[in-house]
Amino acid sequence: MLDTGARKFFQPYFTKLARMLVWLGLTPNAVTAAAFAMGLLGAAALYFDLREEALVLLWLSGLADVLDGTVARLTGRSSPFGALLDLIFDRIVEMGYITVMAARMPEARMASIFLLCSIIFSFSVFLASGALISKKTEKAFYYQPGLAERTETFLVFSLAILMPQSTALIFNIFTAMIVFTGIQRMAEVYGYLKKLQG
Repeated sequence: MLDTGARKFFQPYFTKLARMLVWLGLTPNAVTAAAFAMGLLGAAALYFDLREEALVLLWLSGLADVLDGTVARLTGRSSPFGALLDLIFDRIVEMGYITVMAARMPEARMASIFLLCSIIFSFSVFLASGALISKKTEKAFYYQPGLAERTETFLVFSLAILMPQSTALIFNIFTAMIVFTGIQRMAEVYGYLKKLQG
């Protein structure tokens, strides 16, 4: 929701930052790898209860994750493999944070499992929808908007880091949002395919 609605307001600033990365000679895949590394370091910091460091690394990872696509478009170096790396690395970082929270907070383990299951469901719908719907976007394939997107994930992780006693509740609410997003995207695909069939 926030990615779709707010991106146009922040994109000029992202473009300026991306131009700096291009000037430094960084490739899109290098920025993607940096986002991945910072995300994993953030999860490791959280495991050792370094919450402030985990929070900073989480958002630095998210910023780099936004910038890699902009760097790719500025340099004309967008690639299917880069899109694959971006999608997979994002999910691994999410798994890292959720796994660490489940390991450190037994009371949130079931909520963490439900959250992971909802992500698998929603991401499967997301990928299938991108393959089935033919719409031209600046991304590697069609990105459906939804209630729960990448920015919401970072906000949820931030709340869980800052309020560990409420992690289970936060995760359960977000699980419901992700499931709703998956159903929302399935409904869009159904409507799109039905329209194609006449």
